[in-house]
Formats: sequence, C-alpha cells, structure tokens
Amino acid sequence: MTTSAENGSKGTQPVMHTPSVVSSQEWEAARAQLLVKEKALTRARDALAAERRRMPWMAVTATYAFEGPSGKVSLLDLFEDRHQLIVYRAFFEPGVFGWPDHACRGCSMVADQVAHLAHLNARDTTLVFVSRAPQADIERLKARMGWTMPWYTLTDSFDTDFGVGEWHGTNVFYRDGGRVYRTYFINNRGDEQMGGTWNYLDITPLGRQELWEDSPEGYPQTPTYKWWNWHDSYVADAPPDKKWVEVSDAGEAAFRNQPPKDTR
Repeated sequence: MTTSAENGSKGTQPVMHTPSVVSSQEWEAARAQLLVKEKALTRARDALAAERRRMPWMAVTATYAFEGPSGKVSLLDLFEDRHQLIVYRAFFEPGVFGWPDHACRGCSMVADQVAHLAHLNARDTTLVFVSRAPQADIERLKARMGWTMPWYTLTDSFDTDFGVGEWHGTNVFYRDGGRVYRTYFINNRGDEQMGGTWNYLDITPLGRQELWEDSPEGYPQTPTYKWWNWHDSYVADAPPDKKWVEVSDAGEAAFRNQPPKDTR
C-alpha cells in the first residue's frame, strides 16, 4: 500500500510505502508472530542483566568533591546512605549549546524522562546528575524545567576519570561501608534507554532485587511486585501491604493463566 505523507510543511511530500491493510485475524496472526521475537528479546535482555550483575567491580581509591545546594560533599555523600549510586554526567556549563538558559538538548531529553525517584530509592538506589555549572545556575535550570533530581557541580577530575570528560555517560557505583566500587558504565546510544525505573535498576549491581532474577547467591531479593507502591507512600522497612499482595498475586496468576492463590 502507498499513501501520500502530509505533515503540514510546504512542498511535495514523498510517497510513503506503508504496510498492507489486512483483516483482524491476519493482524492478530502477524502480531503473534512478532511477539515470539519480542519475548526472546526480553529474555535475552534479562540474561544480559544477569551477566552484568556478575561483572567485576573496580575500587574507587581517589577522593572526589562536589558542590551541592548545601555546600561541598564527597562521592560517599552522593549515595545518601544507600548502597547503590547512579551518576549521569549532563552537559550544562559555559560553552555548551544553550548556555546559560538551557543544558545540552540531548541531556535535557534524558532529564525529561527520569521517572519519580521514590521508586529507585525504595530499591536502595540513588540517582544524581552532575555538571560543571555553578549551583545557582543548576537550581535555576531545574526550576525552569521542572526537574527534581539531585544535581551537583563537578569540581575536579571525576568526569574525565570515569569516561565522561566529553559527551555524556552514566556511571554506576556500589558502597560497602566507606568503600566505593565502580560497577558499570554506559554511554552513547546506551543512554537512550535511561529514564525508567526498570532500566536504571537493570544496570545496577543488585538489579531489580526480585525473586525471579538470576542473581549471585546472597543478593537481596523480595517477591515480585510486592515492593511496588505509590511514590508518596513508601515507608522504609515496612512489610508489603496485605491487600496489594492479594491483588498482585491474582494479577500474576491471570498473566500465567493459573488460578490465583487462596489468600483468605
């Protein structure tokens, strides 16, 4: 099938060679055929995340300092007492296109997609952005764009030491007491998928921390779905809500075409 493509711009538009139009039965059959490949991709992505959780760690021995809204802080401070830290190096500084009104357009698109941080925090994970812009400019930009993630000012070689002196990138760290380890790094098109809670957790050393995951022995894991909550309702160390356990059990059983458990 071919159709003209009109997008409101002036001039002759190229002809789009679109797929064929079929019956509902044929459409469902085509979808089912593609779904086989999509499920294979999902399983492959899960397997890759499991392999990522087994990557070796690199000890961070240098001392780094950042400027925050309340003054100077260390890399350890960025964790906010959690075990996992994700650091996105965003380009907002003199010399970057858009300065001083905007950050890099690509980095801004990443920032626009960041999900509510309460869900990451509930999985013992902190996400922060870092740039070389002064705090006054960062706070002004966050207010203008409606961003709420912690955003710190770089003051030393942290960005170049971890592969993001130029362009952009996401580093992941793990804290064991006062010791910090670099566990993962992603940049270029790898950053495209970032923003959602699941994708962030999948690049952390502990993963989503759910029972279905293939993780090394001893890693923290809780029943699937049970830790989920409204972003304004998380309470640290609180047991799963009984009613939500019943609802999620029934939903999971329906997905798997199995009768729900008797939760009376």
